[in-house]
Amino acid sequence: MEVLWESRDPMTVRQVGACLTDRDLAHTTVMTVLDRLAKKGFVRRQRVGRAWRYRPAESREAYVAELMLTALDQTGDRQAALTRFAKSVSGAEAEALRAALETLSGSDTGTNTGANTSTNTGTGADRG
Repeated sequence: MEVLWESRDPMTVRQVGACLTDRDLAHTTVMTVLDRLAKKGFVRRQRVGRAWRYRPAESREAYVAELMLTALDQTGDRQAALTRFAKSVSGAEAEALRAALETLSGSDTGTNTGANTSTNTGTGADRG
């Protein structure tokens, strides 16, 4: 995924393999991994001539955010988990979270339903 995220253009299996110089991987291994990532929806592929070209389905940030939401879904007490997380981040990270929440609060003006509260930012907190 790192190789695909770093590339501006979709890549063939051979191009991805060439970027993985620190590992001695067979072409078929890279092809199998990319095929599995495509089937799971992590990458998109498009046939160009005889070769598939692969690109990430989502940005690295979107992928990590989804991982975080999945982990949060596994807790029995979302508020406790979020509080614990907030206590563990650095001051700069806390400030980034604050700024993101303020931005989301401003962009959600007039779109909240009666079921949402001011603490629900629409970032997946109402999932599950």
